[in-house]
Amino acid sequence: MDASFTAEQDEIRRTLRELLTKRCGLDRLRAAVDSPAGHDPVLWAALADRLGLPGLALPESYDGVGCTTTELALACEETGRSLAPSPLLATAVLAAPLVLALGSGTQRATLLPRIAAGSLTAALAIPGPALTTALGLTGPNDGEWAGGGRAGGVQARREGESGWRLYGQVAQVLDGHSAQLLLVAAHVGGFARSRTLLFLVAGDAAGLVRTRQTSLDATRPQARLELRDVEGELLGADDSPRLLRELSALGDTAATVLAAEAVGAADRALERTVQHVKQREQFGRAIGSFQAVKHRLADVYVQVQAAKSAAYYAAWGTSHGERVGGLALAQALEALRAAAGEGIQLHGGIGFTWEHEAHLYFKRAAGDELLFGPVHRLRAYAAEGARLFESREVTV
Repeated sequence: MDASFTAEQDEIRRTLRELLTKRCGLDRLRAAVDSPAGHDPVLWAALADRLGLPGLALPESYDGVGCTTTELALACEETGRSLAPSPLLATAVLAAPLVLALGSGTQRATLLPRIAAGSLTAALAIPGPALTTALGLTGPNDGEWAGGGRAGGVQARREGESGWRLYGQVAQVLDGHSAQLLLVAAHVGGFARSRTLLFLVAGDAAGLVRTRQTSLDATRPQARLELRDVEGELLGADDSPRLLRELSALGDTAATVLAAEAVGAADRALERTVQHVKQREQFGRAIGSFQAVKHRLADVYVQVQAAKSAAYYAAWGTSHGERVGGLALAQALEALRAAAGEGIQLHGGIGFTWEHEAHLYFKRAAGDELLFGPVHRLRAYAAEGARLFESREVTV
């Protein structure tokens, strides 16, 4: 493994950091999350126009940049540093790869160039609190969420030769209130042949009710979707086993990108804390000079650097047959939680105030673990996959 970055990768990071420093300060961040869209459309347009961020990992044949998961992870490391609210995760990380992998030729040609240009945002709607299960991060994704013959979630019934009607509810959908295209997982086939397929649903479809939810992490807006006999279009072919395989592959990629994003947030939280302890004084000296404070921050620094190494290795591994995204995500979430928690403590009284940004990083840490964890389940499933704790017979 070559741990160095190319000149192009360094340029992506530098340009993106400059842009976010100018256009995603604390005031703009708060204004963006309080807006109806939950993000700044002007910033999103700049990310698309200047860097082609929505299409960074899409092939050039669909007007994408043609980069790999590594470049996308490095870009998300920078967006994580500033907690930039944008449809990047929902659109480019979760939805676009499924359209690319499963969509028909017409669907790919119609949708992917618009996604790459930033003119079409998308969201993945998985019924129930089953996103990590569907992505194969905390358990096998062939269980009840994928059908199992049970009611609930979203159901789909065929109408005519190629039409489908969807009905049901999805409780937590990232950027579901504003996405122009929804990829909805729905059960088909009734009890006897129950299986899960993905359907394309327009954001303004008749019968679709979208309600933005109050979320712990306001920088990751979520919505509840109610589908009341909504028209849907099957994504690709009626092939549930293939869908499960693609979701599992997507899970590793998404975990890798999320790990890089969490590392960026942890790095920034630690950086701001170090700046503060150098300025804050007690007993006539900066608290950063106290040995106990140095030890606490040194421990966080080690955690962040270890998580960064794990995230970079996972990004490299996506194109080399290694699937360690879940483990990298677990380590990154722990590092972010530690950095954000120590940040609040060492900022003292102001660290608990609504006006300070410290609480935003703590909420990102807690929110991401609720959405994509918990950490112990990420590690447990990775250990199970590696057969780490299987008993072995010893022959004497």
